[in-house]
Amino acid sequence: MTRIIADISVSLDGFVTGPDPGPDNGLGTGGDALHTWAFSDDPEDRRVLREATARSGAVVLGRRLFDVVDGPHGWDDRTGYGAGEVGKPAFFVVTSTPPESVRLTDLDWTFVTTGLSDAVTAARVRAEEASSDSGRDLDAVLMGGGTLVGSALDAGLVDVLGLHLAPVVLGSGTPLFTGGTPRTLVQRAVTATSTATHLTYDVR
Repeated sequence: MTRIIADISVSLDGFVTGPDPGPDNGLGTGGDALHTWAFSDDPEDRRVLREATARSGAVVLGRRLFDVVDGPHGWDDRTGYGAGEVGKPAFFVVTSTPPESVRLTDLDWTFVTTGLSDAVTAARVRAEEASSDSGRDLDAVLMGGGTLVGSALDAGLVDVLGLHLAPVVLGSGTPLFTGGTPRTLVQRAVTATSTATHLTYDVR
């Protein structure tokens, strides 16, 4: 069964970027510490990354995050989604206006201009198709940014929330939670490493 999984790294004080994020400073000042775990040699960090990317039949992201990853200082063969781990899933970008050009032309981009719910629905359909083609269960993953993940939680679109809690206090930046609809979470897994505490919750 295809699930909608929101998966994001967050600081101890609840930020998914540091201060002053932008296309040339994607994670903001100090925000690189949020993703230290993704480049760790710790076997448990590697397992978490491998399993997270292996289950990705499709990925949803917001326009600001797209502008960062597709920008001149964005993804490359070493830092792209699941680089070195799995094949490349289809990507769905929530945006009001598609970009005029795309740098990462080797990836499958779909720009959804009719809202987050439609993007999630399209990603679920693609993940189900990928599941059928591969013979294994794949999910639609919401990778961020924080506003997109928060909005998806508020709208009741998320089945599973995965948080990679980094041992860093950023002080300010982009908050993951800004109020909104109360949600009850059921804790399913906790994995602690030297670089992060990996938390998995079912969302009611």
